[in-house]
Amino acid sequence: MPDQEKILEVKNLNVRFLHEGQWVNAVNDLSFTLYKGETLGLVGESGSGKSVTSMVLMRLYEETANIEISGEAWFYCCDKTYDLLHCDINEIQALRGNQMAMIFQEPMTALNPVKTCGSQVSEALLIHQDISKKEAKKQTIKLFEQVELPEPAKMFRRYPHQLSGGQKQRVMIAMAMSCKPAFLIADEPTTALDVTVQKKILKLLSDLQQKYQMGLLFITHDLGVIAEIADRVLVLFKGDLVEQGPVKEIFDHPQKPYTKGLLACRPSLDKFELKLPTVEDFLSGREIETGDRVPLVKSEDDRKEVEVKGLKTWYASKKNIFGKIRGYYKAVNDVTLDVYKGETLGLVGESGCGKTTLGRTILRLVDPIGGKVIFGGENLLQKEGKQLKPYRKKMQIIFQDPTSSLNPRMRIGKTIEEVMLVHTIAKNKEEARKKTFALLNKVSLDKSFYRRYPHELSGGQKQRVCIARALAVNPDFIVCDESVSALDVSVQAQVLNLLNDLKEEFGLTYVFISHDLSVVRHMSDRIVVMKNGEIVETGSPSEIFNHPKSSYTQNLIDAIPGQ
Repeated sequence: MPDQEKILEVKNLNVRFLHEGQWVNAVNDLSFTLYKGETLGLVGESGSGKSVTSMVLMRLYEETANIEISGEAWFYCCDKTYDLLHCDINEIQALRGNQMAMIFQEPMTALNPVKTCGSQVSEALLIHQDISKKEAKKQTIKLFEQVELPEPAKMFRRYPHQLSGGQKQRVMIAMAMSCKPAFLIADEPTTALDVTVQKKILKLLSDLQQKYQMGLLFITHDLGVIAEIADRVLVLFKGDLVEQGPVKEIFDHPQKPYTKGLLACRPSLDKFELKLPTVEDFLSGREIETGDRVPLVKSEDDRKEVEVKGLKTWYASKKNIFGKIRGYYKAVNDVTLDVYKGETLGLVGESGCGKTTLGRTILRLVDPIGGKVIFGGENLLQKEGKQLKPYRKKMQIIFQDPTSSLNPRMRIGKTIEEVMLVHTIAKNKEEARKKTFALLNKVSLDKSFYRRYPHELSGGQKQRVCIARALAVNPDFIVCDESVSALDVSVQAQVLNLLNDLKEEFGLTYVFISHDLSVVRHMSDRIVVMKNGEIVETGSPSEIFNHPKSSYTQNLIDAIPGQ
């Protein structure tokens, strides 16, 4: 795009960190140009240097003895040229949030928990624009409307903890777009969003970009999203730029084994693969296992692992001044379904449809107001306190966010051993330790992980620890709640293969909750589609994807990126 106007020019960028007395290279000699009105996709696995590059460009790393940055980064804006790596801090602060903005990957930690969502977006407007508080509030509510937040005026007064993950991400996008920046970095901005909201957000970003001729650096591990939004792609591997070019060229004719691996390990919508290929298969030149998976077909005569009958989980949504409930939010409303022994039941739907609440209610992590959950011939809703303890061993959950579900002060080995000792799976600490080593080996982690803390592990490694912890009590039934949504595609493929292997080895039964329909299709024997706390339809993966009965399901399928 030589005839287009440059927004950003990066030349020979090098970043390295001091870790345990040794320098570790995070970005190696990276050069690229971003043009006005262009979307440049930055893809690669965790640890490839994507987010480090964005943080350096925004000058969000403090100058310390533990980091060394060299090279050039030139930002062209408002008829001026800014040296992003060396210009005065006051100059950077005037640019950040105004002409340069960033949408962070993790909205839970990026938003201030003690300020309302509206005040945080208004703050950016008041700092960079000469407007009144009243006008800032008006513009903020308008931004909330643009990013499809429900009840924008009410959202203005709500705190981050009162919003879902997807809603918090939309607040972050509204904040980034508030001053109509010339250059926007979007670091995994749609990871927490379901496919229909993701489609709207991608369209919104694309429309705003074209309207204001903004340069967009889009970082993601979802190659389907890149195919949908990017003009050009940069592929990073361990800090090195291995391949770049127009998005169609990279996707249709990848040259490097690493790029081929990234593209191949995404679950297909066209076939049922027995095992997903991984990046390591392509890098090592290993022969890739091929074969088709045949989804299990269960009938009423087969053994049922869990029976859910008329389940209702309602929350108070309105109260009068005396505290009397005047209205309910029906998160799960009269749901009836069966989960058969040895099958994987996929649970899909938009954010807020009730799928996570249903999964947690089945496990009695959330208390319903009515219905039945039959497990092992017993109604779990009639059990309380210590009566539930025997069932905790047999029913487990793998949470969406492995970081928040692990104790940061507890070593990995102790985390796994603890559950064995609590449930007397192991007679003593020595037996628990031996079983822990065996479990770590089972999830492809070596003995060195026993003494590590969670912060020393990557996202994929932490999720493997959570899987090992769930297996430690020899369960029969596991709820996988968005358990791979935060992982990049290569690690996701490894974890999905692992879950399927463990299912076969231990005869496990899964309820697999996800907003990623291609992953659900790959994993499931049957799929349940939920909307507004109710089941819309149930069927085999082929029935749901090829012959959906409801327009809601059809809309979910149509919203899958990169089709």
